[in-house]
Amino acid sequence: MTACLRMLGLMAVTIGHMTQGMIIYNPTSYTSRYTDPCSPSPCGSNTQCRVAEGRPVCSCLPGHWGNPTTYCQRGECEVNQDCPNSKACRNYKCEDVCSGQCGRNADCSPRNHVAVCSCPARYVGDPSVSCRQMDPQELCYPSPCGQNTKCEVINDVPVCSCLPGYIGSPSSGCRHECDSDYDCGPSQMCQQYKCTSACSAGTCAPTAICEVHNHRASCSCPKGYFGDPYTSCRAECLSHADCPADRPACSGERCVNPCSGNVCGINANCEPRGATPICSCPRTMTGDPFVRCRPFEPADLCEPNPCGENARCQPGHDVTGKERPVCTCLPGYTGDALTRCRRGECTVDAECRYDQTCVDYQCRNVCTGQCGVDAECNARNRVATCSCPPGYTGHAMTRCYPKSTTAGRIFYNGKK
Repeated sequence: MTACLRMLGLMAVTIGHMTQGMIIYNPTSYTSRYTDPCSPSPCGSNTQCRVAEGRPVCSCLPGHWGNPTTYCQRGECEVNQDCPNSKACRNYKCEDVCSGQCGRNADCSPRNHVAVCSCPARYVGDPSVSCRQMDPQELCYPSPCGQNTKCEVINDVPVCSCLPGYIGSPSSGCRHECDSDYDCGPSQMCQQYKCTSACSAGTCAPTAICEVHNHRASCSCPKGYFGDPYTSCRAECLSHADCPADRPACSGERCVNPCSGNVCGINANCEPRGATPICSCPRTMTGDPFVRCRPFEPADLCEPNPCGENARCQPGHDVTGKERPVCTCLPGYTGDALTRCRRGECTVDAECRYDQTCVDYQCRNVCTGQCGVDAECNARNRVATCSCPPGYTGHAMTRCYPKSTTAGRIFYNGKK
């Protein structure tokens, strides 16, 4: 193209010499009119140039930043994913994603390269514009509760409750407890929009009986009481002295026979002494008159045990044949069975010495009463061995006699 321009210039000069007064093409102005302002590039390193309205415009190459007229350096990023989650790619730089994104007093939390704005606790408002401190009472305006309710803020939480005289669900709405008696239970009546007991205090006399019929109270005095049940019911008695002879006891403010009812045990007799019931078993029976009386048995002679310590009781008879308890010491014991029996020395011979034997639970000498007169006794293994002493003769089990000699003859002295 440069060669063409040069040829056009030469042609213009030749024509100029040939033709006088004609418009001569100025090669210099033609060249400047069509010269590319971006060639050569007037921009710096790592830049690109484009023509805008005949003028060069410099800009950094993609992924670069800096002064495009001098030098652009390679940036940190091209897209957000080139940065940590808490940063965003802006002008090829990883910058804090929350920088300048949220409103005044707002909190910012970076989430996947995006700034999430929120008002702090106890603050309200538009977090992208401004947050302000919350008034707790604002939680009740507008009220989250239903009709006929009261809203209160407790521990930063709106709490709904029914107004006095109303019942129901505060969150959806409250109503009167009742508008008529039939809105209440069978024993209640409707008073001032509330269900109350028809037999509430003061309706009847303190000692009267109150019954409800068709939501209305009916008063009556108890049996044995007298008077106006709406004002006062008098008791039949206050003490035993107020009662007649056939019902001498005042019990529960009523005159009764003290033996009426199950006062005494089965088969027992009851006799009133004033206002006191006296229980006893019949003559032919025994037992606890307050529990049960039964026919007498011989074994009852020993209940309770009339014998002494360590003694046993057995039914028996006295010399007249009358039944009576007989007391004996337990085996191995001796003494007075009516007072106390003491344990004996032994129950068998082996518990005594070798020269003793067990007799009536006592260790006795085995030779006692075993040999005859003037005989000797030797104990051998708890057995008495009788023999006449030297100079004696006879039967050791019955009697031994002294020996006597005269002229070679032996005579026995038969005297005792």
